[in-house]
Amino acid sequence: MTDVFKPIVSVADLELVSSSHGELYASQDARISPLLRLTNIGASYTEVPPGKSCCPFHVHHVEDEMFVILEGVGSYRFGDKTYAVKAGDVLGAPCGGPEYAHKLINTGDVPLRYLSISSIADTEVCEYPDSGKFQVMSRKNRRDSSYRFIGRQETSLDYWEGEP
Repeated sequence: MTDVFKPIVSVADLELVSSSHGELYASQDARISPLLRLTNIGASYTEVPPGKSCCPFHVHHVEDEMFVILEGVGSYRFGDKTYAVKAGDVLGAPCGGPEYAHKLINTGDVPLRYLSISSIADTEVCEYPDSGKFQVMSRKNRRDSSYRFIGRQETSLDYWEGEP
């Protein structure tokens, strides 16, 4: 029997994957793009419990991101400002430098539910201004990470280090 593609996904039917780290980070997420066979747009559904965030303060150097708040309230730390957000708000996170770094935190009493939509690049650099880290990723077929490195700029090597 042939798999029949349906170009519609219901949030209620998504299989959520839980993740957490320490006291500050927890979420349940589902990638939507693969289900819709999208290859140039990233889309995910996220639920964040009260008082938590799904990820650290960060900025993408190549990919743009947009968040659509479906339910709940939160604070959107963006660059050096913080904004109150609520259901119905659409948040932008352009690619660039630390002035576009962002983090969404659930400040309410119910789960913060939102859609994340992004451009997809074969190669991405993500910077974490609070911790001084950066991440470099190269994706094979835009689906799986085929190379990933997390480091700090101050531990950078000279271009010729270790070469004959």
